[in-house]
Amino acid sequence: MNLLCRGRLKLLAASLTAIVLLTWLYLLAGNLENGRSLLLTPCLADTPAAQVLERAVLESRVREVEEENRQIRLQLSQSQGMAGQAADGNYGNQQWGASADTGPEDGDNTAEEKNNHTGCPRSPTVQKCELIHVACVCAGHNASRDVVTLVKSVLFHRRNPLHFHFITDTVANRILSSLFQSWMVPSVQVSFYDADELKSEVSWIPNKHYSGIYGLMKLTLTKALPSDLSKVIVLDTDITFATDIAELWGIFRKFTDKQVIGLVENQSDWYLGNLWKNHKPWPALGRGFNTGVILLYLERLRRIGWEQMWRLTAERELMSMLSTSLADQDIFNAFIKQNPVLVHQLPCFWNVQLSDHTRSEQCYTEVSDLKVIHWNSPKKLRVKNKHVEFFRNLYLTFLEYDGNLLRRELFGCPTQASPESVKLQKALEELDEDDQCYDFRRERLTVHRVHLYFLQYDYTPTEDNTDITLVAQLSMDRLQMLEAICKHWEGPISLALYMSDAEAQQFLRYAQASEVLKNRKNVGYHIVYKEGQFYPVNLVRNVALKNANTPYVFLTDVDFLPMYGLYDYLRKSVVQMDMAHTKKALVVPAFETLRYRLSFPKSKAELLSMLDMGTLYTFRYHVWPKGHAPTNYAKWRTATTPYKVEWEPDFEPYVVVRRECPEYDQRFVGFGWNKVSHIMELDAQVNVLMYTII
Repeated sequence: MNLLCRGRLKLLAASLTAIVLLTWLYLLAGNLENGRSLLLTPCLADTPAAQVLERAVLESRVREVEEENRQIRLQLSQSQGMAGQAADGNYGNQQWGASADTGPEDGDNTAEEKNNHTGCPRSPTVQKCELIHVACVCAGHNASRDVVTLVKSVLFHRRNPLHFHFITDTVANRILSSLFQSWMVPSVQVSFYDADELKSEVSWIPNKHYSGIYGLMKLTLTKALPSDLSKVIVLDTDITFATDIAELWGIFRKFTDKQVIGLVENQSDWYLGNLWKNHKPWPALGRGFNTGVILLYLERLRRIGWEQMWRLTAERELMSMLSTSLADQDIFNAFIKQNPVLVHQLPCFWNVQLSDHTRSEQCYTEVSDLKVIHWNSPKKLRVKNKHVEFFRNLYLTFLEYDGNLLRRELFGCPTQASPESVKLQKALEELDEDDQCYDFRRERLTVHRVHLYFLQYDYTPTEDNTDITLVAQLSMDRLQMLEAICKHWEGPISLALYMSDAEAQQFLRYAQASEVLKNRKNVGYHIVYKEGQFYPVNLVRNVALKNANTPYVFLTDVDFLPMYGLYDYLRKSVVQMDMAHTKKALVVPAFETLRYRLSFPKSKAELLSMLDMGTLYTFRYHVWPKGHAPTNYAKWRTATTPYKVEWEPDFEPYVVVRRECPEYDQRFVGFGWNKVSHIMELDAQVNVLMYTII
């Protein structure tokens, strides 16, 4: 680097000498007013007008050359000063070889930080269309929900193509693969890696941290990620970006030849060992480093034998420490303690750690200083910090941000469109905008984002293979029905909710505050995000139907409350009607009331009494009797066993069928005919025999 700078100094000096000589020649020619001007203007006549023109041209040129001289002198003086620093050997951290760069600007570096840079001008930080790789370990329903906010914050600021690498368990894989497939963000690639295949690599390490075994899996990334991937940014799921991730990616170019890991110093006193009496943390260099944001130079790590090195470090320290307290972070720090030359210290604004009793407030003086916010306290948004309200609002902004707005193209960065995108674009081009039904035809081509299992879900199949899932769809104005349905139906439920991003967060808060809902783990909540002007009712129904996990489904609407005990009654009916071996549908009679408050009937006899008194009616009797007339309510009143009913036009009952039944026709949007078409297909395509239960 020294030789390069000195070579450039010689070139600048030679250029300066040549330009000064050229300037002198111009000035000499300009002073020859009465002499021959053929030296510079051989084609001009020796006239006063020609002399005036010649003088004006020369004066203009002199001014240009003088400005060039000034710029070159400025560059020369700067290069001499920088070369002097390099000659004195003042670059590089004097302590242990780790540097703390401030990013592309470097305007406010300390003296020590400025010594980390050479005097030669830099190449551009990140190329315009350079692909940036981001890795994240994600397991379970809650982490899958958290990672969406992280991804939103990255997509909001990004200007480069991205490739996300997710190490996931089965649950997160199902959720995130469906989400990204339906999100269809241009210039974004997603790859998934099975966390179960990596468990054996770290399961031998006792870990007290709440992240469990997944909190150790960042140690295995050199093995988990593709062998031709040279570098990657590794992030925790509780990260929020406040800047373009390309700035962080550009810091890889500042690594010395030996550095393989980029980390921010830990901002709590954990590794100082003074938090409480007899506090004994794992060994660390100074305050240690936080692993919520990591730059991993995978190619170099593989070359130095990272897998063997971290294992030896962990085995050695576990002999005395017995277990890790902060999962992978303890092992990373113990490794760095032994190999300090391998770490590149990042400025602390690349990981502002919002846990209790940290030094995070020293990482920023203004909002513009913030780069990455890390909610690394178990308290998350309830953490104590002077500016926590600002940080919380920033996080909530991305939490509720409309993800559809992030489907923007990166202009100037051509990417290979997915087959789904090509097919969709072709279908859109074939639409006729003058068609009276254009809006409806356009709506059915809309691809809605889908977030499956938005809340914790846990279902254990029954041994008798007769289980039934209640399937329904709803929007924000029907949330109040959820608690009542859960009280009336103790079996599994699959609900698809049509909501905006902001409404989905309101639902989350509602569910977490409800004693009834938060104690039910066999309810699958699937968010279909709003887009377009119509309500895609059958699309939403299909999301709920396809994610039922039982052999049978009860297709109903969220406005209906099942009678107490209906779940067990229907399971017995499935066996009685031999539905496992025959094509049958059980029609569940529907009733309605015009009263806001009603004592729910506990038996058929009580229900018949209420019908006779006029407090209950057969469903839509006054509005659309054809919809449920084939149920034959007159026969139902006296029936003691299930009886067969025939399909008729406009019949739209609520039925129990096998889960493999035909899906709803998604061309139907808004109100009307959506269930009618489904029952018609059940009768015509599958030839289902319908029986009304009693």
